[in-house]
Amino acid sequence: MRSGTTRTEGYRAAMPSPSPAELIGSLVTANAPAVSPDGRVVAFVVRSIDLDANKYRSRIWTMPGDATRPGRPLTSGASADTQPTWSPDGSSLAFTSARGGDRESTLHVLPMDGPGETVTLATRDESIVAPQFSPDGRWIAFVSRRRDERYAETDPAKQAPRRITRFFHRLDGAGWTYDRPNHVWVVATDGTEAPRDLTPGEFSFDQFSWLADSSGVVASGAGHDTWDRDLATDLYRVGLDGERQALTAQTGIYQFPSVGPDGTSVAFIGLDDQYTYPQNVKIGVLDLATGTRRWVSEALDRSFLPTAGTRAPIWLDDSSLLASAEDRGDTGVYRIDAAGVIAPKLLTPRVGGVNSFHAAGGVIAVGRGQFDRPSEIWSAPLDGAFERGSRVAERFVERVEPIDARRFVSPSSDGVEVDTWVTLPADYDPTGSFPVLLNVHGGPFTQYGNVFFDEAQMQAAAGYVVVMCNPRGSSGREDPWGQAIMGPKHPVRPGRGWGSVDVEDVLAALDEALRRFPGADRSRVGMLGGSYGGYMATWLAAHHGERFRAICSERAVNNLLSEEWNSDIATMFRIEHGPDHLVDPNEYLRMSPITYVDRITTPMLIVHSEDDLRCPITQAEELFVALRMRGQDVSFVRFPAEGHELSRSGSPRHRVQRAELILEFFANHLRTDSSHE
Repeated sequence: MRSGTTRTEGYRAAMPSPSPAELIGSLVTANAPAVSPDGRVVAFVVRSIDLDANKYRSRIWTMPGDATRPGRPLTSGASADTQPTWSPDGSSLAFTSARGGDRESTLHVLPMDGPGETVTLATRDESIVAPQFSPDGRWIAFVSRRRDERYAETDPAKQAPRRITRFFHRLDGAGWTYDRPNHVWVVATDGTEAPRDLTPGEFSFDQFSWLADSSGVVASGAGHDTWDRDLATDLYRVGLDGERQALTAQTGIYQFPSVGPDGTSVAFIGLDDQYTYPQNVKIGVLDLATGTRRWVSEALDRSFLPTAGTRAPIWLDDSSLLASAEDRGDTGVYRIDAAGVIAPKLLTPRVGGVNSFHAAGGVIAVGRGQFDRPSEIWSAPLDGAFERGSRVAERFVERVEPIDARRFVSPSSDGVEVDTWVTLPADYDPTGSFPVLLNVHGGPFTQYGNVFFDEAQMQAAAGYVVVMCNPRGSSGREDPWGQAIMGPKHPVRPGRGWGSVDVEDVLAALDEALRRFPGADRSRVGMLGGSYGGYMATWLAAHHGERFRAICSERAVNNLLSEEWNSDIATMFRIEHGPDHLVDPNEYLRMSPITYVDRITTPMLIVHSEDDLRCPITQAEELFVALRMRGQDVSFVRFPAEGHELSRSGSPRHRVQRAELILEFFANHLRTDSSHE
């Protein structure tokens, strides 16, 4: 991305050219491919941003399965068309939209084998998710929330009070969920019947796959009374008459079912021991007749629940299937042996990030991006070479000129290799002096890597040397790597805890970057991170503040003790830390940055969303009050009507404002009389 400067408040400060508004507002991506049964056509979703309307736009496009011609629009995109899925005979394409208005979700079927009208099969006041045709083509099943009768009263001041009996009764981005459970619904494709709820009741079921004979579905859900305590998720056979049979017995987490073509087996994504998360999530196969299951991906010690995006495995035939997994910053699609005898084989290019995929008719299509290119659709014959079939991001790339990252490994304090990426300003000169921004990702069980990251591009455009890494606790590596920072008192997999080797790895990556790139000014280093990265920001401010001239802590967890009772996923952190917070509150306080707040003297910017349920805004308020009372240099920015995902999927205008204020903060604190212009 081009680098530029502008004058702000009387001093010269590096600011991006193009601006955050231009970058965020002009970003276009392609993903969610759906290959027709004969492999000849790929439908996919093109997503863009309308800053003037402050909305995201999406429309359905199609392209040839062999990528011999560029894609073209199929729908107008005026109403957020998405989630395309083909009928078994390829004659129709179903998709979801908002054609009933912004507050309604709609399901449509569009003829693809000749002229015909788009038919609306369902209109709901809750989102319609993951539509799938039955194998006989007579039905479409989908997931949607069932609202309690209390919502018939639209005035909250007149609604009945809420009676809470379980944990996880509301979720960030979704709001109240205990009285709006996800259910599997079914509707006739000829439009003769209203949608019918297959899984009525209080429990949620949010993923499914049709049985081969179209007699029902295999669904994933937490359908037992103690699900919020034991954290188990099971697979169920659910008939079209609503009869439900458990296929697993509350012994783990089993999700994303996919029934095999012969109807005897179901593949799924999961793990047996929900009390040792994080761990690398695996691909399993369950025999529908006997209930026996086996793990078939263990030869590849990587997580098959990728940060970039997860879907159910896809059966190629009765003996093999496809699934995606992470590997040291990359995400690829692998062919999996259904017997688990042959090791998984990577089918997609090793470098890059696959966010979505589908296969049919001997063709595989993926949504795939790289560090310097937003996601496009690529397709290939199975085991063949991939060709790019979409060009929707071309104008964005020409305008913004994204910069690729330099990838290397950094030796940590104990010699382990930490995957590290550095993005340099377009006019980087090793003899110059460029300020540095160290980024730490959230999770912590997620990863940075070879995907387009607007944050890194904006920072590089503003003249910063951008440093990112995947410290221990991240995903994308073997199980011990991800579990290295589980609590030292964990009963099964004790580690060093948060704020230990993860800190050593992050600082090692920074040191290696400063060594490799002499133009990076070690006297002008800033640091920022969100969620767990925000935790690290506050922790570094308290323990290594002398290394940073300014730090931005965003949507952070600053007090692990209070997080365990006021987060939307409260009570789950014991799975990582070991003892629960009632038994050993001091263990949570020991690892909490707020405990060491009196050590913080580095100027800090706190950014938080007022509707964040994952890390509630009280986490930010606690830090702000403590720093302000001690007379420290701190500013606190609160975003109204936003949740935990502000930086990725918040209102476009708020995303722009957030980027601008963060860049302005670092411009103020990292400037120098001899700063780079």
